[in-house]
Amino acid sequence: MSVTPLAAHLSTRPAAAFRGRIGRDARSGHYAVPRRYRLHLAAADPDCLRIAVTHSLLGLDKACPVTFLPAVPDCPDGGHSALRPLYDASAHRYTGPALAPVLSDDWSGRIVSSHGPDIARDLARRFGGGRPTLYPCGAESQIEAVERMCAQGIEEAAQRAGAADAEEAERTAALDTLLTTLGVLERGLGAHEHLISDQITAADVELWVALVQLDTVHRYHLDAAAVHRIADHPALWAYARRLAAHPAFGAHLDLDAIARRHHARCQGLEAAGAAVQILDWETHAADGSAVRPQVNRP
Repeated sequence: MSVTPLAAHLSTRPAAAFRGRIGRDARSGHYAVPRRYRLHLAAADPDCLRIAVTHSLLGLDKACPVTFLPAVPDCPDGGHSALRPLYDASAHRYTGPALAPVLSDDWSGRIVSSHGPDIARDLARRFGGGRPTLYPCGAESQIEAVERMCAQGIEEAAQRAGAADAEEAERTAALDTLLTTLGVLERGLGAHEHLISDQITAADVELWVALVQLDTVHRYHLDAAAVHRIADHPALWAYARRLAAHPAFGAHLDLDAIARRHHARCQGLEAAGAAVQILDWETHAADGSAVRPQVNRP
């Protein structure tokens, strides 16, 4: 399907403390060497979930090991105590929270990047030889458009539509934006199995995680009528079910962890939409998770 880029807009993702990149060769400093790097992920976090799915699609279990962190950070500032030594080693007198995701360099004991989109791209481009092409040549602008569409038209719009402190007109406008975005995606997926190609790309990972968040987090703050309107996109949710049945997606879908993270962070009011589940994610994920990727868990 063709994706039209949205207008420029501030990202909803927090600013990353580290923005190093994996280069092509030794001249870049950080370059692709099997087992040199390690991912630190909390799969209940949407940025981490995107990276975990990307990592599994690429089959990088041996080339780049993963350490999974608790769903709910254990530090008062929202960071993970397990990541504090890496942050302290990577920045002099670092005072911010030790957040996931993190790509660390085992050679130096320091952080390469804590920026989710960069990490996903570098995994695919620098370790992806002979593996699935998640960023097809010529599709970069479409993938970036999908990222903006998901961030603004789904995640940000859903948050505003369910904000208890927002004016009714603002919530209505946000819901209209969300439904318009879902309608565009519905029409495209009605004729295609995947979003921008005949195979899974990074755009599908982005959209799938946004849909997971929409049904497992954002709907808790919407009224029942709104959730029913969101659910009335059969092609879109059938697509979400298909991807959930794929081992690389479903194996990382920890609904209990998502719920615990949401309830630990959320300060909003629960609405009637909390009782209107769109998909039975656990059932669909179980259908495709007979072979789960090997990961290192604490």
